[in-house]
Amino acid sequence: MKVFITGVAGFLGSHLADRMIELGHEVIGVDNLVGGFLENVNPKVKFYKEDCNNLEMMKKLMKGCNVVFHGACTAHDGFSLFSPYYITSNTFQITMSVLSAAACNKVDKFIYCSSMARYGKQPQIPYTEELECMPVTPYGVGKYASELVVKQICELNGIKYTIIVPHNIIGPRQNFTDPFRNVAAIMINRMLQGKQPIIYGDGEQKRTFSFINDCIFCLEKVILQENLNGEVINIGPDEEFVTINHLAEEIAKNLNFQLNPIYVKERPNEVKFATCSSGKARKLLNYKTKTTLADGIKEMVEDIKKKGPKDFRYNYSIEINNEKTPNTWKNQIL
Repeated sequence: MKVFITGVAGFLGSHLADRMIELGHEVIGVDNLVGGFLENVNPKVKFYKEDCNNLEMMKKLMKGCNVVFHGACTAHDGFSLFSPYYITSNTFQITMSVLSAAACNKVDKFIYCSSMARYGKQPQIPYTEELECMPVTPYGVGKYASELVVKQICELNGIKYTIIVPHNIIGPRQNFTDPFRNVAAIMINRMLQGKQPIIYGDGEQKRTFSFINDCIFCLEKVILQENLNGEVINIGPDEEFVTINHLAEEIAKNLNFQLNPIYVKERPNEVKFATCSSGKARKLLNYKTKTTLADGIKEMVEDIKKKGPKDFRYNYSIEINNEKTPNTWKNQIL
């Protein structure tokens, strides 16, 4: 097959490209390199430095492709409350461009990478796919709105589509210089610099973390299987539902770091307890969690150690800067 991947220089997109190439498929990839890195891109990818908002280029580059995997996004959930224009432009608007190009090129299958931010704050956990979506951030709204239009355009144009919902993915190549997302990577980067991790609120927020290889196993199935049209599928484990405090302890133990976290004011609209059910992925994709949190953290640490700790890059503008904006962001104190 000829597979088109947006965000191919990013964490998830680059790993997916590697796997598709390993299976013998041709990969066309685009990335504007705002959050991705050229070093992540497999040399066998036909790569284009291009922004997904460029509809005419998306149409041109997508010609002859069988499958589109749309993973490009500035995936900043909490930060989107303070930069709603930029984040939603690079969430909803770019999806409209990629989706339009896919329809114009009559692709066979469109895979949309959503987010557990679609669920928002729910009365029950774990989150199952049939729950009513109640996003509490502009990013979550943009992701869910994108899903609705993917369904509309794909059904109208006879394109098979699947919406996947990964959550809290960790592993090698994750951007550890982004101060606005990727909590495990941020903590590792700070500890390697001899700095204590910064934790919002009391640190008792609970999450599950998905190792990248387990997610790629699912994406491979989604791309290649033919019985998943119209499905929304959570991707990631529902085991090891842990607090952010526990995450910090796990990282510190791996680094032999004397832990004494810095606690700051909680972030607005942060959901306290959030995890997704893996039942549907087990049933449809034969999903199994193969990597524990401890093993996943170990691989991340080894990867970041090799690259060396780095300063955080504040390369996104804060549009709404007021008393509710976290000081970690507006004062660049990470």
